[in-house]
Amino acid sequence: MNLVNLESVSHAYGPKPLLSGVSLGVEEGDRIGVVGRNGGGKTTLISIIAGRLKPDSGRVTHTRNLRVGVLSQRDDFAADATVQELVLSGRAEHEWAGDASIREILANLLGDIELSARAGALSGGERRRTALARLLIGDDDLIVLDEPTNHLDIEAIAWLAGHLAARKSALIVVTHDRWFLDAVSTRTWEVVDASIERYDGGYAAYVLAKAERARIAQAAEDRRQNLMRKEIAWLRRGPPARTSKPKFRINAAEALIADVPPPRETVELLKFASARLGRTVYDLEDVTLHAGGPGAGPLVLDHCTWQFGPGDRIGLIGVNGSGKSTVLRLLSGSVRPDSGRLVEGRTVKLAHLSQELTELDPARRVLETVEEIRKYITVGKKEWSASQLLERLGFKGDAQWKVIGDLSGGERRRLQLLRLIMDEPNVLLLDEPTNDLDIETLTELEDLLDGWPGTLVVVSHDRYFLERVSDRTVALLGDGRLSMLPGGVDEYLERRAAGNALSARAASATPVLVAEAPVTVGLSAKEQRELQKELSRLERQLDKLTEREGKVHAQMAAAASDFEQLGKLDAELREIAALKESTELEWMDVADRLGE
Repeated sequence: MNLVNLESVSHAYGPKPLLSGVSLGVEEGDRIGVVGRNGGGKTTLISIIAGRLKPDSGRVTHTRNLRVGVLSQRDDFAADATVQELVLSGRAEHEWAGDASIREILANLLGDIELSARAGALSGGERRRTALARLLIGDDDLIVLDEPTNHLDIEAIAWLAGHLAARKSALIVVTHDRWFLDAVSTRTWEVVDASIERYDGGYAAYVLAKAERARIAQAAEDRRQNLMRKEIAWLRRGPPARTSKPKFRINAAEALIADVPPPRETVELLKFASARLGRTVYDLEDVTLHAGGPGAGPLVLDHCTWQFGPGDRIGLIGVNGSGKSTVLRLLSGSVRPDSGRLVEGRTVKLAHLSQELTELDPARRVLETVEEIRKYITVGKKEWSASQLLERLGFKGDAQWKVIGDLSGGERRRLQLLRLIMDEPNVLLLDEPTNDLDIETLTELEDLLDGWPGTLVVVSHDRYFLERVSDRTVALLGDGRLSMLPGGVDEYLERRAAGNALSARAASATPVLVAEAPVTVGLSAKEQRELQKELSRLERQLDKLTEREGKVHAQMAAAASDFEQLGKLDAELREIAALKESTELEWMDVADRLGE
């Protein structure tokens, strides 16, 4: 069934046409990913589809009683409204607490937010997750999402993709997260040159299909160019007078010449030389680090020793608040460890792209901020001015004299990148570099980093980008260590799902069981061996109980509507909890005896 239909829709923002004569439809069950350049009209398109924006011309029709849920990039929450009021819309507690689907949404999006919290006290990320939870709890025929993965960590993004894939609602999503696009969409719309190009499949299929279209178009252009050369040569042969030539031949040649398409406007990033790195880049020696300074805030590293070597390409992942940005600030020298030592190589020339855009003076002009780094740079055998480089990055003409405070988020991000690269660093620390960048700019950035000869440490919630540019994945799992994950993001998600990776909150609440007992005095060697065996047996028993507990939780989720089965499982869960408690007490008693 057709849910929404657009007929010859056009819309402009000022003198710039964003949509021109667009006709398309959204069917029941459609799962559509929308891609395109920033400012190209993606948000305009979905706003028109959702009925929130009236087009300049054309017709938009919705099926009768269509329920449309929209997640926009800004919310309109009243500051004094509570999270519970916003998300649950007056539902009685027994109503939403007995609904497994609502409990799942609350647990995965709002697990660290009190339902009694006021909207005015929430951070930007918390407001975003609150808005997303409110939308998903609804029962809409069509869900329209504008950048839903903003402020979500990799684990939450994976959950959201699975949740959306299981819903029956039709879906339209605008996002720069290419992994997410592949996971949730079965069709792709590209907004380009005020029109919509349609492709079957998610992002990967879209890239392949677009490449094939480009190949076919290039072959047609090559044929057209050959024909044009022949026609021009024909026109130039013989006497100067053209009156004797057949007029249709002259008209055909002139049409070919007039039809030469303009060169495509692209964002281009240059590969600059970088200084050589020595053997040492960064060595962490027995480092302890808290997110809020010595002893303040969550524990990030606990007596951690690690080496970052020359040419390392590391993706750093962890839940929001685990301390990824704090680790980058430690490496950049902007924060100091509580204890331990950070050794920086003598040849390190650092560039740190932070999440903050405040480091750019909003009152200064674009060209001035680049020229203060360097006015000229030599690439290969050619010298480039700052103005020429800005032009190649998309800042053309008067755009170079814009005040930074008037730039969009994506423009400021591109400007930051250019300033960093022009200083020719050999170590790059990138904190969420994909924020506010469109897919075309992201692919340019990936190409740039492909040829990067130095050391790279990148923090990003964009799984596609992270896996594309890094060779190794390291995680902060809440245990105070930097953990190597040979299986990459998949291994991280598996460990989180299995409960083997403790969050910072769980680490502070649950006693950590150490595998090795300290050397003791007063016990014979035989007694120590017997106690050590008993300790190992109890630890294996605790592991089995934990695994059994996880299975029962999964069974309860699957049987959410079977109250009789839930009662049996709940009794089993209480029995397991009692066994765990008694086993832990026994373990502590044995450990104490070993430590006497």
